[in-house]
Amino acid sequence: MPVTKTSATAAHQSPSWLPQHLPTISSSRIFAGLDGEEIAKALPCLGARLHSFGEGEYVLREGETTTQVYVLLEGGVNVIREDWWGNRNIITTVAPGGTFAESYACTEGTPLAVSAVTTRASTLLTLKARKIMVGCSSGCPYHVRLTQNLVGDVAQHNLALNSKLTYLSQRSTREKLLAYLSDESRRAASPTFTIPFNRQQLADFLSVNRSAMSNELCKMRGEGILDFDRSRFTLRESPHS
Repeated sequence: MPVTKTSATAAHQSPSWLPQHLPTISSSRIFAGLDGEEIAKALPCLGARLHSFGEGEYVLREGETTTQVYVLLEGGVNVIREDWWGNRNIITTVAPGGTFAESYACTEGTPLAVSAVTTRASTLLTLKARKIMVGCSSGCPYHVRLTQNLVGDVAQHNLALNSKLTYLSQRSTREKLLAYLSDESRRAASPTFTIPFNRQQLADFLSVNRSAMSNELCKMRGEGILDFDRSRFTLRESPHS
């Protein structure tokens, strides 16, 4: 069962959590180029707040609006679309250091066309998008960098969506799997890699039937194209050889 939100602490009131989460915050694209001291100064300016969610809890729901950029510090989040009957399509998965909801936060009042749900107990940091875009009255020198980082972050997410459109445009389940797994291999710079999905999540991400997808994976393993153990894959012979 989902656990309700357990805390939402203003950064300037409870700075004690920062040392614990600073490595993950520093790894986020939003804070690229800022050192620990600059991040510590920036967080109060950005209206930073810390939130905790249980496994399976909705962080954001389709139809809501938000003015916050979300940074995942611990746990996991899937950004999803659900139809009337509850069938789920995973748009993207978020790992620690990753962000989501930037585009909606930057266009205030736009209803979300997606939802965000945790895959396990998670800790998130929220930042006010307007504070990133406009800056603060103190004239902090790192605000320009934060704005540039936000633009770059939105661009990266658009590129990821373009990649997913490439997968979905493939005609068959096999072609979708091969396109996705090939990209994951390139990202890992290795024929062996681990994907961020279990079988059901992978089927939801590629918009295919789980049973048909599992059968196709077994066929390709039998043909020597690939091997796998749960979420770990190794690509072998070319499917066209």
